[in-house]
Amino acid sequence: MKIKKLAVLGAISLAVSGCGTLNTVFREDIAATRELRKQKTYCEAIPRVYGGVAFDFCLLHAAPDPTGVLIPLALADMAVSGTLDTIVLPYTIYRQVESGNIRIYR
Repeated sequence: MKIKKLAVLGAISLAVSGCGTLNTVFREDIAATRELRKQKTYCEAIPRVYGGVAFDFCLLHAAPDPTGVLIPLALADMAVSGTLDTIVLPYTIYRQVESGNIRIYR
């Protein structure tokens, strides 16, 4: 029973640490850029409004993941990011107007 709880806790912490909303809203732009470049995404920029969902789409629009782990995690994170992005929507609209898209330089 303990091992099952630890596995669930580990999966949740892994999903939260890779959460698109955390990477785009609560961290500096360079962190999101670095993470997407590390995954070799083909995206050139992501909007700040619903940036967490866009971040996850960019993870899916990347070079194929040989392990096959990235796709289910990104899909699960999209639901969480969509909810969190809706909560922070007033702030991200303000940031979009002030700063524009998050550019992903290659």
